[in-house]
Amino acid sequence: MSTSIERKLQRPMRRRAQSVVLAVLWVAALTLAGLTIAAWFSAPAQAAPAQPAIKAPPGIGRDATPAELSAWDIDVRPDFKGLPKGQGSVADGQKVYDARCASCHGTFGESNEVFNPLVGGTTADDIKTGHVASLRANNQPVRTTFMKVDTISTIWDYIRRAMPWNAPRSLKPDEVYAVTAYLLNLAEIVPADFVLSDKTIGDVQKLMPNRNGMTRAHGMWRVGDKPDTHNKACMQDCPEAGIVTSALPAYARDAHGDLAAQNRIIGPVRGVDTKLPPLSGTAAQNASVRKTAALATLGMASSDAPAHSAAATSSAATLADKNGCLACHGVTDKKIGPAFSEVATKYHGQPDAAEKLVAKIRAGGAGNWGSMPMPPQSQVAETDIRTMVDWILRGAH
Repeated sequence: MSTSIERKLQRPMRRRAQSVVLAVLWVAALTLAGLTIAAWFSAPAQAAPAQPAIKAPPGIGRDATPAELSAWDIDVRPDFKGLPKGQGSVADGQKVYDARCASCHGTFGESNEVFNPLVGGTTADDIKTGHVASLRANNQPVRTTFMKVDTISTIWDYIRRAMPWNAPRSLKPDEVYAVTAYLLNLAEIVPADFVLSDKTIGDVQKLMPNRNGMTRAHGMWRVGDKPDTHNKACMQDCPEAGIVTSALPAYARDAHGDLAAQNRIIGPVRGVDTKLPPLSGTAAQNASVRKTAALATLGMASSDAPAHSAAATSSAATLADKNGCLACHGVTDKKIGPAFSEVATKYHGQPDAAEKLVAKIRAGGAGNWGSMPMPPQSQVAETDIRTMVDWILRGAH
């Protein structure tokens, strides 16, 4: 009996003890878990494995050295920033000029058929006022360098950078000073005993004949034409598209002589005939005239011209040679008389061109192509003249 009662009393006590133990274990487990989580959050993150450095290819990406930059930074500005130290006399400049410059620019800067003169066209009054009077009067045959350039720094910089033509940048600074001094003396701006240097070049600028003559408030070819624009760039509500046009005024076509009659330095390269009369037809007609002139100058036939047999071309060329025409006329080269390509261009599109030329060849004359007269060719058969005229009007093809 007593044993049974004791067992009944012990059961609740065991349950309480077990509950206490479980509670203690649960608290311990939670505490341990909290410490573990806290330690995990507070632990420093492990660094990612280092990536191998990317190596630049050899010779690429190196910064330019100061010496390399200075070799290119050679411009001299109107305020003389960039001007190196040095000096050169007029006498020394004459020696350098005669040895390195005179072959192209002439003994006294008068140049030759290739280049415009360097000096001339300026007066003592121009040096006083800074305006070249002959530019306004237009009484000088050609415009020389010292008539146009307004800053001495431009002349100094150009000589140093580009001269002599066959060995640019080969002159030392003192030689550039000397050559510039010699040119200033030829232009009667400085005396023969003058020494140009980085210290005296500012005084020379005050004597440049055209120092006050450079403006933008006038046209490019003629003073009365439209000047350069001073408008500001459009930043909002701008037109979606603009029409860009370009035209060479008739009075400016021959500004440098007939390009088709000039030989270039590098081989016998011909330019287009700049003596064409002003074009007044439609855009398509004018384009056709220009195309024909350009192709004729180059000795080529227009692709839209009617085809002619090789026999007809050969026959006409033979007749021209037989009758002495090629002694005075070239196919694309002007000789004593105009080139056949020039004749074809002049009469292009004229319905009565053939009859006009037949009459001119038979009767001769002068004045249409200069003062040199063309003798009458009455001894040539009418059919032969017409064969040659047809060939000439096709551009001698």
